[in-house]
Formats: sequence, structure tokens, C-alpha cells
Amino acid sequence: MGNRIATSQKLVKAAKILHMPILITTQNASKLGATVSELTSLVPDSTPEAIDKTAFSMLVPKLQSHLQTLTASPSEKLSVLLVGIETHICVTQTTLDLLAAGHKVYVIADGVSSCNAGERPVALQRLAREGAVVTTSESVLFELVGDAKDDKFRAVSGLVKETKEETKEAVETFCRL
Repeated sequence: MGNRIATSQKLVKAAKILHMPILITTQNASKLGATVSELTSLVPDSTPEAIDKTAFSMLVPKLQSHLQTLTASPSEKLSVLLVGIETHICVTQTTLDLLAAGHKVYVIADGVSSCNAGERPVALQRLAREGAVVTTSESVLFELVGDAKDDKFRAVSGLVKETKEETKEAVETFCRL
């Protein structure tokens, strides 16, 4: 769990630097528990409260309403970075729903996992075939910045350097497709 938390922490910090919105869901929190405190303490105050759900997909009506507030028009599509558990259940169903709605989905391979480790690579391969971009946290951060001349480059680059060891361990652990 530590590697996924470190990856998620890095992405939350990067979202703040890049002024990207963060949306959080929990899966039946009364039975399965809340979002880990290591993440909730980093989330900006402007982030909407975590949406508890029983559906496996995050794309429940309340989250769909939040997504609509992020676009200028209903036809505008978003790019979504997705981390979480379980890769073969909630991450898969969320990704498929987002793709069906026309959004671009980046599944962060070092930020997702499954209790049964064998489920994860099967799910990631399926999601790539379905049209999701399966990538790593470091790769997507530099894709988002795009150019070393970007005014956010130094901050993102510093964050990547700061988390280099955790990223290396996470990629070596989780990124075997």
C-alpha cells in the first residue's frame, strides 16, 4: 500500500502545482473505511468532499455533476488521471465509463493495485486495448508540463526528484504488464 500512497501523494502535490482539480470517492466507507489520512491531509480545501458510493464505478451522479462544473460546455471532454484500488474492479469500471463518455483517461500504473496481484496486469492490458493511456506518474507529469520552459517545470521536476526512490520502487513493483 505504501507505494500507491506515495504515488498518489506525488500526484496530489502536482495537481496543486498545475492547478488541476481533484475528485475523490470512497467505496462504501462505512464498511471498507475512509480515504487514507496520508492523502486527505494533502488535498486542497477547495476539493469537494469525498463522494461515498456503492457502485464500483466512480461515475455516480454526484461525481458527474462535479465533472460538469469543470467544463465550459456539456460537449467538452476532460483528461482524467486515475489512481486507486481495485484495478480490476473500480478502476476498470470507472475507466470504461469515462471512455464511454468520451473523456481521455490516464490510468497511472504505479498508482493502482489489486488485492490479487495477478488481476492488475490483466486489467491494465484490457484498459489499454479499450483506449485508456496506461502510463506512470512521472511520465504523465512531464507530459502535462510539456516543456522545460514552462513556469511549472521547476516545481514539478523538484517533486519528481524528491520522490525518485519511491517512484522507482513503485514502478519496479507495479509496472510489470
